[in-house]
Amino acid sequence: MAKTDIARRVYNHAWKLDPIIRSLIDTDFYKLLMLQMIWKLYPDVNATFTLINRTKRVRLAEEIDEGELREQLDHARTLRLSKKEMIWLAGNSFYGRAQIFEPEFLAWLSHFQLPEYELSKKDGQYVLDFHGSWKETTMWEIPALAIINELRSRSAMRALGPFTLDVLYARAKAKMWSKVERLRELPGLRISDFGTRRRHSFLWQRWCVEALKEGIGPAFTGTSNVLLAMDSDLEAVGTNAHELPMVTAALTKTDEELSHAPYKVLRDWNKLYGGNLLIVLPDSFGTAAFLRDAPEWVADWTGFRPDSAPPVEGGEKIIEWWKKMGRDPRQKLLIFSDGLDVDAIIDTYKHFEGRVRMSFGWGTNLTNDFSGCAPTEISGLNPISIVCKVSEANGHPAVKLSDNPQKATGDPAEVERYLKFFGAEDRTEQAVLV
Repeated sequence: MAKTDIARRVYNHAWKLDPIIRSLIDTDFYKLLMLQMIWKLYPDVNATFTLINRTKRVRLAEEIDEGELREQLDHARTLRLSKKEMIWLAGNSFYGRAQIFEPEFLAWLSHFQLPEYELSKKDGQYVLDFHGSWKETTMWEIPALAIINELRSRSAMRALGPFTLDVLYARAKAKMWSKVERLRELPGLRISDFGTRRRHSFLWQRWCVEALKEGIGPAFTGTSNVLLAMDSDLEAVGTNAHELPMVTAALTKTDEELSHAPYKVLRDWNKLYGGNLLIVLPDSFGTAAFLRDAPEWVADWTGFRPDSAPPVEGGEKIIEWWKKMGRDPRQKLLIFSDGLDVDAIIDTYKHFEGRVRMSFGWGTNLTNDFSGCAPTEISGLNPISIVCKVSEANGHPAVKLSDNPQKATGDPAEVERYLKFFGAEDRTEQAVLV
């Protein structure tokens, strides 16, 4: 792949529109896996996705020009899958399985277009919503976040000259490479790029992926970004996300249905996927509640992704549960991915080494760590905690509790109802930085 002079590219914005989203597959792989399930099992469900800036001190509507934001959102709506992309999706093997995507699904996907959006401003923030069929609105999550984050980066760098930009990226590359050198010291490490949604830019994510591919070799197991996986001949990685249990729970009509919702979605998932795609995301309504009520068959799944508890604490609870269920943790897999950087990866690796199989998803601190790289401090280059979550399904509020109350989303009254129903056991308040 040809190398791009990122600093020069950033400085030379002579074209009318420099698109942030270049392809519909410039998204996370698990969005396509979930999309096939939604298309097949929930084709008539409507869902609204809503942008949520958890770093409220950053007033996005004052940092990002509304006209530029609309241009990028409108451009994303013009994209369609190319013939090359369709052939790759149909012919490639994912997780060791050929034709993981059904021909009928791919035929539908070949005509896919991102639906319309609603954009306004309130109290210095953008109010960005996507209404419509779940099988359409779900695909806005990743491009919407990538657009917001890259526009913020561009705004922060707009006044920088070519030499300043050169220094900025040289320092960021050196900082990134120092992390690579530390990761080399971990034998048997398995780590993937999970950094699409809050990346500094597409070009920077691509550079980071190429650096990991060269720098740690087989320890780099792939990228969640489908476009980069295709272009770089890497594995596309990812399993499932909170939106599945959130929507399933929102659609329930009784307390009994609500109690079964976290496990119903796993049964649905297992109708389509198996093997290393059988990864449980347990924290949507609290990991403690999930493990307390989980049917025994859940223990036969390949592994868990503890997403919002501290990694050591969350991993220990799952290992304890596996032992209680009579399973050998050494045969199981834990995927750690919540706000990780090198120190946390190393500490977690050393803590669990030899006790369980491990994999790491490295996100924002891989693809958007420019702290200390600019000649003068530029706050707009610091990453923020921003998400695009499902907020409503068929007119009913959607809720995520999380193991960290700071990450809870949904109508406050519904959040309180879910807390009373599932319980608040082992929820730990932590600052959310990314």
